[in-house]
Amino acid sequence: MFPLPKLKSLRANLFWRHFANYFVLILIPVIVASMLAHVLVVRLIEEDARKLSDVIMSQFTKQADTELNTLKTNMINMLSMSSIRSLQKEQARDSSLDNTERSEMIHGLRKQLIKLQADELVSKAYLIFPQHDLVIDAETYTSKSYYFNLQHPLSQQDQNQLFSRLAGKKMMDFLPAQGQDLPALMSYPFNSDTPDAYLVVNLNGSRLQQLIDVKQEWAAGTAILGREGQVLRQAGGESAWDVIPRELLSAISGQNSLFNVAGDKAVSLVPSTFDDSWSYLSVIDLNTLMKPAHITRLVSWMFLLFFLVVGSIVSYYLSRRIYKPIMEIKEGLACQSNQITQAGSRNDFDVIKRYSKLILTENQQLSQRVNGMTPIVHEHFLTKVLQGQFRDPLSIETYAQEIGFSYNRKPARTVLCVAFHVEPMFTVLSESSKSFLMTELKERMCALVPLELWLCQSKPDMLAVIMHHDPFLQMSPEECADILKLALQLYSQYFKATIGVGSTVHHLEELHQSYEQGFSVLQRRRLHSGVEICSAASHPEAPYDSFLSLQDINRMLNQVQSREYDKVLHTALQTLDQGAAANATALQIKQHCTDMLNTWIRAVEHERKDFDVLYYAGLFEEMNRCMTMEELKTTLGSIHALLFPLQEPADEKPQKFADIVAYIHEHYDQELSIEHFAGTLNMSVGHFSRTFKEEVGEKYVEYLARYRLMKAKELLRETDLRIDDIAGKVGYWGRNSFIRMFRKYEGITPAKYRMLHQ
Repeated sequence: MFPLPKLKSLRANLFWRHFANYFVLILIPVIVASMLAHVLVVRLIEEDARKLSDVIMSQFTKQADTELNTLKTNMINMLSMSSIRSLQKEQARDSSLDNTERSEMIHGLRKQLIKLQADELVSKAYLIFPQHDLVIDAETYTSKSYYFNLQHPLSQQDQNQLFSRLAGKKMMDFLPAQGQDLPALMSYPFNSDTPDAYLVVNLNGSRLQQLIDVKQEWAAGTAILGREGQVLRQAGGESAWDVIPRELLSAISGQNSLFNVAGDKAVSLVPSTFDDSWSYLSVIDLNTLMKPAHITRLVSWMFLLFFLVVGSIVSYYLSRRIYKPIMEIKEGLACQSNQITQAGSRNDFDVIKRYSKLILTENQQLSQRVNGMTPIVHEHFLTKVLQGQFRDPLSIETYAQEIGFSYNRKPARTVLCVAFHVEPMFTVLSESSKSFLMTELKERMCALVPLELWLCQSKPDMLAVIMHHDPFLQMSPEECADILKLALQLYSQYFKATIGVGSTVHHLEELHQSYEQGFSVLQRRRLHSGVEICSAASHPEAPYDSFLSLQDINRMLNQVQSREYDKVLHTALQTLDQGAAANATALQIKQHCTDMLNTWIRAVEHERKDFDVLYYAGLFEEMNRCMTMEELKTTLGSIHALLFPLQEPADEKPQKFADIVAYIHEHYDQELSIEHFAGTLNMSVGHFSRTFKEEVGEKYVEYLARYRLMKAKELLRETDLRIDDIAGKVGYWGRNSFIRMFRKYEGITPAKYRMLHQ
């Protein structure tokens, strides 16, 4: 009835076909009904809610405008019936306070102010005479300074704002709010630019809030907006106004409409009939106002979801009943081979076909793995050939056929042995990074050399490059080595290298001879900084004696005994220069240096009676790592400085140990290792310990422990600190080690000591 594309899973195919029929027959009418409910019912409810909001807002604004108009009329009537003009003339003619007529006029004005102040909307009413220093209210009349500072206190800012507005005609003009009150200003005479008096009426803030407060659940807050959008008075919680930007109030002032300001808040504006520049604003909670619409929308969605779930359950039930026989067949096949359900597609009708293809797939995967391992197997084969494990043509041919290694037996070949001397940067790399770096180097070599190359890593620090001679290119092994040198120089930051050129052979079974010669000429390398190419022709063996003579050894020992340490180093460096001048190999020069270092160590041990195997082994290792003459000279200089430190005057040694003792007294709470102090004096640990005991009278470890325990006993006697805190203050990392040391020297625990001495 409803065509669907063929799916891989039969169960899914059956389910979607049943669900498609349900969708067309039942679900589409339900969706149409839900959409009609959204379009018609929900929109009608929303429109009615908006109209209700507008009607209620109009009613409460009309009520507020009526009371304000009434107050304005009362203010006009009060000023019209007052005797302000007569009082003004009397004040100008006679300013005496004892004038009876003037007092009666003021009394009459006070009665009128009392009557005006009886209005619930008015909290305070008073008259200000701008041309005279006079203020009259319902209770008294006095000077302006006294009135606004003591009688009716106003801040200096409010006074300045009030007096700045006492100019020109005013007809119910509103001033900035003073606390809870909103002052309104009216001048008299009404049409005069230089009024005789100003009537100031403070509108009661609480009463004004009651007028503008809308008692509806959807009204979060109401306010009166001024000419420029400023809020003259507001009612409602402060949170209702946090969502309204102040610049929006200025932009929408004077308009009559509904504006959305946040996801669930809107503002409604109604212009005031009392003052054209005013607007009544109401913050509307849309969630409350549109609650009936939201409920209707939720019901329609739940109605649609209900039918969707029912359709899915019915479709799944029907498809499972139809699929059950097919599933039984599939489980039976799975018992024969578990791999059937683990490979291939999910179409149950293709299970048998998939089983037949499974063997082919496994064979292809195995073939791919073998192909990926082929370069490694070939390299392993070449390594065995170079090491001489395959020396007859038949065994080489048989093994090459087994691993698929094709070669021509007759062309001439030369083995170039590349020995690597790694730098510190190479040692910190991970094994994966080292493998990628070596692979990149091999690819670069093959790309630069225009001949066929076989590459294999015969040793961890050696790469064998088998060069195939081409009769057309006529490239010699030395020229090929020069090209390899360019490739190796690009990786000088990771390792230094030496290239040994072997002999040229004409059969594959003779490659081990070329490899052995290339490896042997590597021993003839010199102490150069760059990549060096060694061959039998260019690097003949130098007639150089690499061992010290007995005479040289005795001379060095005599120099050490006579404290001529500078001559010891000078003799060693002179020997290196002689070796370089004689074109000696690096191996010969290092053997000579090894003999010199052995002589130095023997002389030092004879004097100090102290032998540290690990320390001296590190010196030999450091010397063997040197690859250039400069490195070797620098290393010998540093070793000489360690073994033969400058001798200090006899009176300086006790002073240095006195400084160490003073340092212990000041920093006994810190970690003070004997290795640190021995290093500062260029001594071994054993030599330092013996010298410390000779100078101080006690071993270093015992002296430090006794001084710390002396400080600990003071803290135990004089303070109430916990044992853990005291252990930390005297340099022990833990409570247990402190107690163990205390018991060793004092015979009791710290707690017992404190109990005995307190």
